[in-house]
Amino acid sequence: VQLQASGGGLVQAGDSLRLSCTASGRTFSTAIGWFRQTPAKEREFVSSILWSGNEPSYADSVKGRFTIARHNSDTQNTVILQMNSLKPEDTAIYYCAADSSNWGGADYRKYDSWGRGTLVTVSS
Repeated sequence: VQLQASGGGLVQAGDSLRLSCTASGRTFSTAIGWFRQTPAKEREFVSSILWSGNEPSYADSVKGRFTIARHNSDTQNTVILQMNSLKPEDTAIYYCAADSSNWGGADYRKYDSWGRGTLVTVSS
């Protein structure tokens, strides 16, 4: 699975951003997750969604502010992470990852493909 994350940028606190993860290759029955990382913190789970688009999962820190959605086609899958009411502590590099077993969730070890990240910077 090849993954490409995009949509990061510099915004002010309270603003919104929409991240996109495009997955291609052997994407059938894969869950997609979003993680983020800063130099000061370990990799942190943000959200995940199953192949069916059901059972979205969120970290407590983003619940109520972030929404994940998925659009599957014959050639590629796109997973959107809509981020609202952004806070300075959301600043990080955001990565999307694929779990070929379709479990998803917060354990990064379940994910076997990772894309390059996209930087989100939220100023106060």
